[in-house]
Amino acid sequence: MEFKTLLLKIDPRGVATLTLARPDKRNALSAQMIDELTQAAQALGADPSVRLVVLAAQGGSFCAGGDLAWMQDQMAADSTTRADAARKLAQMLAALNALPKPLIGRIHGQAYGGGVGLISVCDAAIGVPEARFGLTETRLGLIPATIGPYVLARVGQANARRIFASSRIFDADEALRINLLARIVTPDALDAAVEDEVAPYLACAPRAVAEAKALLRKLAPQPTQEDVEASIAALVTRWQSDEAALGIAAFFAKEKPGWAL
Repeated sequence: MEFKTLLLKIDPRGVATLTLARPDKRNALSAQMIDELTQAAQALGADPSVRLVVLAAQGGSFCAGGDLAWMQDQMAADSTTRADAARKLAQMLAALNALPKPLIGRIHGQAYGGGVGLISVCDAAIGVPEARFGLTETRLGLIPATIGPYVLARVGQANARRIFASSRIFDADEALRINLLARIVTPDALDAAVEDEVAPYLACAPRAVAEAKALLRKLAPQPTQEDVEASIAALVTRWQSDEAALGIAAFFAKEKPGWAL
């Protein structure tokens, strides 16, 4: 598989490392990256030689969220195009969430908006003390819509209430407390910590792991199709709002929107 926004390497053990590769854009989720992440999840899930997937990123950020130029395009598009774009984002998250292989996040730098969504669909995420997190959409007049069901499933309602609407940036210690991260390690120990998470799976029967993950999704509360559809509709509605238009315009103009004090 060849991608323009991702790098993929598979080692002899069957451990695939899928790396977000838009470091100049802080690995923001563009339309192409969304499509390629969906393709990668489907292909890796179907490949019997792949035992496990590590989700990593190039550069100084893990993922800064949705690409603002992509969001700007959606606000200028017709309703059908907006709905299609929102659905593709939801389908990407669903594909990663349903991956029949363990998905381990290697988290460094910033993880905002959609970056938090990507962490939320990992089976475990290992981060560094310097990492910073936030659902920053409401600063722009948007909301954490399609990622919302997965964030809520990961951190629970009580924790989500503190971070979902405030756009507050929080540190790795808080991410650990709310179960967004499984561990925090120093940067020089990050790869070893990821390997510690990987190694036990390599002693397990691959189909048993896949069926265990599938059973877990049935037993534990999961986003329903109704939840997903509601999140898509909510994102499309926000893209059409005056607040979103003002927020995105203010960002590109390097100004504060009218509501910011």
